[in-house]
Amino acid sequence: MDAISLLTIFILSIFVGIEVVSKVSAVLHTPLMSGANAIHGVVLVGAILVTGQSDKYSLGFFLGLGAIVLAAINMVGGFVVTDRMLEMFKPKAPKKDEA
Repeated sequence: MDAISLLTIFILSIFVGIEVVSKVSAVLHTPLMSGANAIHGVVLVGAILVTGQSDKYSLGFFLGLGAIVLAAINMVGGFVVTDRMLEMFKPKAPKKDEA
């Protein structure tokens, strides 16, 4: 495929992704984030495996390192966001009256 076709597919996938995510109700965002975290874990493992197979100091090695860093940041950030969302559903403790 040429670069124009790949760029077109990428831009169309952005629009489809925005459309799909915007239609998800607020109740389903937490399970959706958990599923995304699982996918990012698979991406991280794949990036580690591919980087381990590449030659040292080659273009593939540095791209793999970048993929590892970005996938790790994305996965950790997803867990942080999911944790914060789950905190919203916990009942608040009653405040004690100060005398």
